[in-house]
Amino acid sequence: MLIIRLLCVVIFASLTIYTAPVLLAEPNLFPAFFGAVSGGGWQGQFNLDFMFMLTLSGLYIGWRHRGSPAGLALAVVAFLGGAMFLSVYLFVQSFRCEGDVRKLLVG
Repeated sequence: MLIIRLLCVVIFASLTIYTAPVLLAEPNLFPAFFGAVSGGGWQGQFNLDFMFMLTLSGLYIGWRHRGSPAGLALAVVAFLGGAMFLSVYLFVQSFRCEGDVRKLLVG
């Protein structure tokens, strides 16, 4: 569990450091994101693949919380927040589950 927790910290820190200047330079990601998808090519394929991974992440979070209102709200945040959100979520849940991987994955 220590490795998972450390990985979550590294992911969150790396994304925060990388995202801050990008967000300042280009605050609206949607035109660039969907422009690449509609334009075809590998960047568009990557963005579409990534969007589906975000969808699965959101569905997993919603399912893990049994479709509760809080779980549905977390699902939306998971979809929009990506790995930055998921790293914090898994880090917190790893302590709430007392290091039990089964509880962490299944809820």
